[in-house]
Amino acid sequence: MELSQKLVLALPKGRILEEVMPLVHAAGIIPEDDFTNPKSRKLEFETNLKHLNIIRVRAFDAATFVAFGAAHFGVVGNDVLQEFGYSDLYSPLDLDIGHCRLSLAMPEDDCEEDPREWSHIRVATKYPNLTREYYANRGVQAECIKLNGAMELAPKLGLSRRIVDLVSTGGTLRANQLKEVEVLTHITSRLVVNRPAFKTRPKEVNYWIDRFREALDNGSAA
Repeated sequence: MELSQKLVLALPKGRILEEVMPLVHAAGIIPEDDFTNPKSRKLEFETNLKHLNIIRVRAFDAATFVAFGAAHFGVVGNDVLQEFGYSDLYSPLDLDIGHCRLSLAMPEDDCEEDPREWSHIRVATKYPNLTREYYANRGVQAECIKLNGAMELAPKLGLSRRIVDLVSTGGTLRANQLKEVEVLTHITSRLVVNRPAFKTRPKEVNYWIDRFREALDNGSAA
């Protein structure tokens, strides 16, 4: 493998980070101690490999860092890939982690509505592009209100009766008297690569694609 300027791996914070680290370790990447130090304010970390650093960022930002070449490869959910549609992201590998779904939910007492009869809906969501496209393909106009969190408050406070959000167990929906009505897409996390880097540094990038594929084949996912 050729070594030149350091490669940068973008990893998402939160639940996906916990799930992906067994694969990262199995691929031969060990971050510096500060990576697991809760008191550390660092965002970029050296690893056991002189030619590779890790950045730890928000899930949406991981896609942006890789798409614009600030990171060379990373881990991103296909919900983010569909929302942004970055042309400079290549997704060679499904890591089979981060399983959840993007669903539309409504208050429990509104769920007798038939979604097949909708022609126009208002939706609060972190995923306006994905939501609009999904419903446009069904002939439904979706008016999307962009929220970055606390989605479950939208129906309670009259902002929107419907929300589109990530659902894993459904516990948060039930706790807020909401019910899952339909699934827009099923989600897993993917290894993504910056396309220009894939063209200009093919040996290095392919090396890491192969290492992650081997780790996945060996059952190293959490």
